[in-house]
Amino acid sequence: MPVCTTRDGTDIFYKDWGQGRPVVFIHGWPLNGDAWQDQLKAVADAGFRGIAHDRRGHGRSTPVWDGYDFDTFADDLNDLINHLDLTDVTLVAHSMGGGELARYIGRHGTGRLRSAVLLSAVPPVMVKSDDNPEGVPDEVFEQIKSGILNERSQFWKDTAEGFFSANRPGNKVTQGNKDAFWYMAMAQTIEGGVRCVDAFAYTNFTGDLEKFDIPTLVVHGDDDQVVPIDATGRKSAEIIADAELKVYEGGSHGIAMVPGDKERFNKDLIEFLRR
Repeated sequence: MPVCTTRDGTDIFYKDWGQGRPVVFIHGWPLNGDAWQDQLKAVADAGFRGIAHDRRGHGRSTPVWDGYDFDTFADDLNDLINHLDLTDVTLVAHSMGGGELARYIGRHGTGRLRSAVLLSAVPPVMVKSDDNPEGVPDEVFEQIKSGILNERSQFWKDTAEGFFSANRPGNKVTQGNKDAFWYMAMAQTIEGGVRCVDAFAYTNFTGDLEKFDIPTLVVHGDDDQVVPIDATGRKSAEIIADAELKVYEGGSHGIAMVPGDKERFNKDLIEFLRR
């Protein structure tokens, strides 16, 4: 399997498809690089090089006990980019992966980057507070951790409903979407599942977003039941100096996988890459 061994000996699995300018995809929680299969093929077919890795503790990467924080994730991404000696890179990140992208720029700058895409992403901060009244209440994150610890297999099946907005009338979510979500979630370590909740709930990425100096596309669904657009996508688009916001009406958190929305996103992504 193609792997990059990080500075601390963790093996990060990755897919590398196509030729051309590199596009690196960063997956959300609790998924892995397989969540980007449609996009990897789309960019490779369009003449780009698509790369997607499994975060540590997810999928086929080393099932480590620790290192589930955004400084570590960003440094893992940096190790991968350096390992492949990538330049002129577009980073595309979903959900929790948006924090990884933001922290990468905060820690490592944009010297190897061309542009960025934040899809249904968690920055600038998820948790509700006096400064972020649109955020998610703390008790929701505690319920998520309890669900993972008590009976994670059923918890993931239940979570898939809101993740894809399968609980909305007229949705186009397939059983395959939900099955794929469960399969990827079960390939995440239970420790990683819990620790990642703490990481994406409470990490503040405002300072990282302020360091963006590359064109950035922000895509978010206005029916995102996991990462509320008013607390995240809209605010990120205001903080980032050169950002464009695209709001998908009725779009769920799982835009890149749901029929209809994924084709729209792929089109928007390719158009952005060709600028």
